[in-house]
Amino acid sequence: MRLLVPILLLAIMFQSCSEYQKVLKNEDVKPKYDLAQKFYEKGDMKRANRLFEQIAPKYVGKPQGERVMFFLADTYFQRKDYNMAGYQFERFVKSYPKSDKAAEAFFLGAKSYFKLSPVYSLDQTDTDKALSKLQLFINSHPDSEYFDEANAMAKELTTKKEHKAYEIAKQFNKLGQFDYTFLTPAVAAFDNFVSDFPGSIYREDAMFYRFESASRFAINSFERLQEERLKEAIDDYNALKKQFPNTKHADEADKILEKVNSQLQGFTQEKEAK
Repeated sequence: MRLLVPILLLAIMFQSCSEYQKVLKNEDVKPKYDLAQKFYEKGDMKRANRLFEQIAPKYVGKPQGERVMFFLADTYFQRKDYNMAGYQFERFVKSYPKSDKAAEAFFLGAKSYFKLSPVYSLDQTDTDKALSKLQLFINSHPDSEYFDEANAMAKELTTKKEHKAYEIAKQFNKLGQFDYTFLTPAVAAFDNFVSDFPGSIYREDAMFYRFESASRFAINSFERLQEERLKEAIDDYNALKKQFPNTKHADEADKILEKVNSQLQGFTQEKEAK
């Protein structure tokens, strides 16, 4: 009996493979459709996908075409071939805009691009594309059952873009410790970050490092430019304290402010002496 069970399982597997190979080589579309659906329902997406690929062109314009095209797209998605899944789901929505599956296909297409989004440190072209697709879905399907998930994915991608922009600005700040020419792009990058991502979780840090970069830039500027730049740095300090009165960077920010004020006091004394 112990040997009988694995033998029976092997026999079933052999029969299934034999049936699959036979239908795969058959020119008749109907058996392929039936077997593809059978594999799909069992979760065998690899074989279902191959069969749906073969029969999809034959069902264009036919009643079953809608079903076949959706299953084909979904088998790509289930197999984690997100490039093809995104493409096929978009084709489905364009071909069957009034389908009961149109909203789901729209969402899964956007989710496919979401899956292609890389880690924040890499190029974010796919992230931008995914955000665009998700935003289109959110705007056009506010009552969808997938609305909350789409919003969560869009927020995750936005945070990823924020992280990349913040790290680029911070890198300029770090390089500015050794080469003051990097402080100009550091200040500009932090300015852009604060402007582009007003609700970012990195906003407090960005505003502090903006002040730090501006202060270092001012102190190391040509004397004729120092006074104006020192005052601009103080404005950055005030902006940080206004928005984050209890900022975690308070101690370090106050130390930097002392240096800025000390440097600025020299210009005041010089003017008074004149």
